[in-house]
Amino acid sequence: MADFIFSAFADEAGKTLAEQLEALKANGMTLIEPRGLDEGNISGFSAEQCKKVRAVLDEHGVGLSAIGSGYGKIRITDDFSPHFEQFCQGVENARILGTDKIRMFSFYIPEGERPEDYRDEVFARLEKMADYARLHGVWCCHENEKGIYGDTLERCLDILTTFEGKIRGVFDPANFIQCGVKPLPAYKALAPYIEYMHVKDALFADGTVVPPGKGDAELPAILRAYAENGGRVLTLEPHLKVFSGLDSLETVSGSVFSVGNTYVYPTNRAAFDAAAGALREVIAEALAS
Repeated sequence: MADFIFSAFADEAGKTLAEQLEALKANGMTLIEPRGLDEGNISGFSAEQCKKVRAVLDEHGVGLSAIGSGYGKIRITDDFSPHFEQFCQGVENARILGTDKIRMFSFYIPEGERPEDYRDEVFARLEKMADYARLHGVWCCHENEKGIYGDTLERCLDILTTFEGKIRGVFDPANFIQCGVKPLPAYKALAPYIEYMHVKDALFADGTVVPPGKGDAELPAILRAYAENGGRVLTLEPHLKVFSGLDSLETVSGSVFSVGNTYVYPTNRAAFDAAAGALREVIAEALAS
């Protein structure tokens, strides 16, 4: 079994880069997938802002697994031109930050309408983004996400097979659960196209996100398959609930609380640390099987 390399959306641990770096170090993580930083979402950063971020990361010995952008997270009916201009800046930013990967999406489909009716427009936009990125040595890495064109196994395959050699995949098991898709069969079908995966778990019953290993994602089996296919990078994305006023809630263990099937925490950092600990438990289970 391979040794995994840990990354994270560390903005779920703290708002500032300093807080995020502290959380990464405490949990033995050497990579970050930056998203929210001191000056806002990285999707809108300038080259100068990215140079400053790179200097801080270098000082702390932290690298980038990918840019956690929101590119492609607009409605397919929205004007694409300003979004594409921002994406082009994001490609330059990836190079400045020292990564060749940008996490991205395949556009929100109007509610109640058939995604297939928008396929041509979705694919025209994806092709324009992918061609520009590859021209500059960067990979577009498409994540399955609820409500976008590529939210089901079939449509993810449609994207990744059509754009093979231009777009790679980011596998998110919890997002598939929230779309009613079983993650393990989905991973096996998508495996040849997956660049890296997000670690996030959820329940089929209501889509609630829970700590890794506490949901229906079958993470130990997925991680074994991922490792067997040469997968190394795991990006932790906790998405756990943080509530103030926890006095009325039932204590489960330590600072972890539960209301029904929902795990909640007193702070963002506590939620992040709990998710990181749960991830390591899941990996131990995968290695033991």
